[in-house]
Amino acid sequence: MSGRTMIERPRNFVARAVLFVALLAAAPVALAVPSFARQTGMACEACHTVYPELTHFGRVFKANGYILTNLKQVRDVTGKKEELLELSQTPPLSIMAQASYTQQKTSLPDLSASAPGVAQNGTAGFPQQLSLFYAGKIAPHFGAFFQLTYENDSGALGIDNTDLRFADVTLLPDNRTLTYGVSLNNNPTVQDLWNSTPAFGFPYAASNATVSALAGTAIDGTFGQDVAGLTAYALWDESLYAEVGGYRSAKQGATNQLTGAAGPLDGSVSNVMQGVAPYWRVAYEHNWDRHSIEAGLYGADFKLFPGSDVGSPLRGPVNRFKDVAEDVQYQFVGEEHLVTVAGTRIHESMTLDASFAAGASANPANDLTTTRFWATYYFRRRIGGTVGYFSTTGSTDTGLYPAPLPGDPGVVTSANGSPDTRGWIVELNYLPWLNVKLSAQYTWYSKFNGAGTNYDGVGRNASDNNALYLLLWFAY
Repeated sequence: MSGRTMIERPRNFVARAVLFVALLAAAPVALAVPSFARQTGMACEACHTVYPELTHFGRVFKANGYILTNLKQVRDVTGKKEELLELSQTPPLSIMAQASYTQQKTSLPDLSASAPGVAQNGTAGFPQQLSLFYAGKIAPHFGAFFQLTYENDSGALGIDNTDLRFADVTLLPDNRTLTYGVSLNNNPTVQDLWNSTPAFGFPYAASNATVSALAGTAIDGTFGQDVAGLTAYALWDESLYAEVGGYRSAKQGATNQLTGAAGPLDGSVSNVMQGVAPYWRVAYEHNWDRHSIEAGLYGADFKLFPGSDVGSPLRGPVNRFKDVAEDVQYQFVGEEHLVTVAGTRIHESMTLDASFAAGASANPANDLTTTRFWATYYFRRRIGGTVGYFSTTGSTDTGLYPAPLPGDPGVVTSANGSPDTRGWIVELNYLPWLNVKLSAQYTWYSKFNGAGTNYDGVGRNASDNNALYLLLWFAY
C-alpha cells in the first residue's frame, strides 16, 4: 500500500510517465526471456543486441524492476486511490532449453579399476540445461527474474539465478530522472546492468563437460545460488549508477547434522560466510547516437569458515577474499551492424588464516588476478561471433594448487603449484529467429594450472584440454 502524500503523488506520476515514454522512444522495435517480450509487447531486440546481452533500453528496464507492461491488469485501489493490486492477466512465464555436444582434444583418463584406459571423448547434453522462468511484473514497483533449472551434470532441478526488485523513479528539479530500488538476489553481480561483470558476462553459455582450472576469484561465480544478497541502488539520468549491499550464506541442500533441518549451518558445511559480506558497485555510461560506453568498479569482501574442507568449525580463524574489479563496455547498435567490446579485471587479495593454520595452504596470504576481454560482431542480428581472451595469474601455493599424489592421474592438479591459466575462446553464432541460437565455440589453452606442457606432472599439456562445444539454445 502506498504511503505517499497527495502532494508527492503527481510528481512521481509525471516521473513515471516521462520514463515510460523515454523507454518506448528508445526501443528499436522492442527482451532475452520471452515472458518479458509478452509483457511489454515488444520484440527481443529492444532489450538485447543478441540474447542475453542487454542494450541501453534493457538496462533501464532492469533497473526499473522489470515492470514496464502493456498487458491488461487486474486492479484494486482504496477509496484514496492507493494501489492494492496490479496483476497481469497473463503470467510472465517462459522456458529455455540448451542441447549441446562437447569434444575435448585429448581424452581423459578412465578411473575405473576394472577397465583402465581413457574415458569416452564426446559428451552429449540433451538437454544440457532446461529452465523455467517467472520474469516480469509482480506488483506495482515490484518485479522479478526467477529461474528454476534442470542440469544434466547434477540430474536435478534447482534454484538458478534470481533477482527480485522493488524500484521507483522520481523526476528531479532539472528534469532528469532518478531511478532507485533494492534487489534481493542469489549471485553477486547477477543484478548488475552491464554484461561486463561475471554473472552475465561472456561466454554466455559454456560446456559443463570439460576440465576446469584450479583457481578462480570469489566474486567470479563462486557463490552463485549459494548466498542471499540485499543491495540498494540508484541510477541517475540513466547514466551514473551506484549500488551497495551485503551477502550472507544461503546454502542449498545443506542440513544441520544435529537437527536434520536446513539450518543453522555448522562446521560440516564448507565455506560458510562469517556475518555479512559487503558488496559495492559504481559505473557511468555515456550514450550518443547509436553508441554507448561504460566504465565502472565493483568489489566484495568475503570472510569464510573453510568448514569440512579443512575440518574447521564455525569459530576461530577465517579465510578472507577481498576482490576489487574494473570493467568497461562499448556498444554500437545499428540497423544492420552490432558491435560490443567489453572486459573486466578482478584482483583478489587472500588472507588465509584458517587454511594456513590447518596446513591446507603453503602461504598465509596469496593473490589472484583474473582478466577477460572480448569483442562481438553481428550482422542484422542473424549471424555473428565473438573472440575472447581470458587469463588467471596468482601466487604459487602448493597447498591450494597441489601436485598429483603417486598413482594420481593428474589432469586437475598443478605440478608447480601455480594457478596461471590463459587462452582464447572463439565463438560463431547463427540465429534463424531471435529466440533460437546455434553456436560453435572453441576454447584454446596456452597455459593451464601453471604450465603449457606437462602442467600436471603426469604428461598432460594445456592444449589437451582444448574443447569444441556445439550448442542449440532457444527460449519460448
